[in-house]
Amino acid sequence: MTNKIFFPFFLFVFFFFSCGNIFSQQMFYAVKGKVIDKNTKAPLPGASVFAQNTTFGEATNTNGDFVLRLPNGGYSLVASFTGYETGTIRISNTSLQNDSLVFELNPAEKSLEAVTIAISNEVKDGWQKYGEFFTNNFIGQSKFAKQCVIKNPEALHFYFSKKRNRLKVTATEPLIVNNFALGYNLKFAIDSFTNEYNTNTNLFIGYPLFEAMQGTPEQQQTWNDNRAAAYKGSMLQLMRSIYNQTLEQNGFELQFIIKNNDKEMPIKLGNIYGALNYDKDDSTNTVEFMPNQNEVAVIYKDAKPEQTYLASDSSIKKDFQLSTLIFAPGESIVIEQNGYYYDQEDITTNGYLAFKKIGDMLPYDYEPE
Repeated sequence: MTNKIFFPFFLFVFFFFSCGNIFSQQMFYAVKGKVIDKNTKAPLPGASVFAQNTTFGEATNTNGDFVLRLPNGGYSLVASFTGYETGTIRISNTSLQNDSLVFELNPAEKSLEAVTIAISNEVKDGWQKYGEFFTNNFIGQSKFAKQCVIKNPEALHFYFSKKRNRLKVTATEPLIVNNFALGYNLKFAIDSFTNEYNTNTNLFIGYPLFEAMQGTPEQQQTWNDNRAAAYKGSMLQLMRSIYNQTLEQNGFELQFIIKNNDKEMPIKLGNIYGALNYDKDDSTNTVEFMPNQNEVAVIYKDAKPEQTYLASDSSIKKDFQLSTLIFAPGESIVIEQNGYYYDQEDITTNGYLAFKKIGDMLPYDYEPE
């Protein structure tokens, strides 16, 4: 399964960290702004404003104003209001405009195309027909994913195009997911989930907000242990390891994949960061990289694949997690100090990282103990 999950800027989904004193004393910065109607310039009180894929969010006051305190790093700040299109602004602690942000939201209008699709392609019994497929490809099939519950499936609408052999799923309200394995309630503002059956590819675009569950000390310990396990080998740990140049110390090995007479060959890298064209900008606390080859194998050695994943293909290596990242040609990736990276749509994920979906997701402000 080829998988793209990104959270427009801005995802994902979606991640986390390794060792080091840089996160033991977390620093915060303030983000202030206003949410207004783009046409009338009137404030929108009660609008939801949050840093996507984190536990930080609040509603605007009667004047449409908001204030958030965020851990240092980069985020996609999201503003949503019923009846309006969702707005996003990319922010970081190095930005100079963090105290004067303005979201101008457009009233949502159904296009003629959307109305046509709704009339001709919506599946009336969509949840009954596609609910299990959607859950497997949105929540996942890992051991943690199996402990997740979608609380409001009635918000989902399913559209199937026979001509394109494509399933599209939208939601009329934020989707609520309880993750009892990791101890989070997730609220997703979903733009769309699309599955292309011809290419076995799915794409999810959404804006998640996390809320930590409250539990007994025993439950908290279980959640902490499970979060630490979910963090191992995750996309965020990978990005943070690239940022800190700690790939090898954190159990990662990268190899380039080249094709020779239509046969794929892995190439070990002597100078990993040179091959990635690693470039750190101390003025913005960001790292930019662009691999010399577009297809990169990611080997994670500090944890074995789950049994469910192994059962899907007898040829899968059992001693390590193997994934493939395909980078858009000529496009570089920028990583913030907290592991947030962009543009996420420029990376296609295959293998084990594609197997891990929403059920294994942690917020960007997660810190391993």
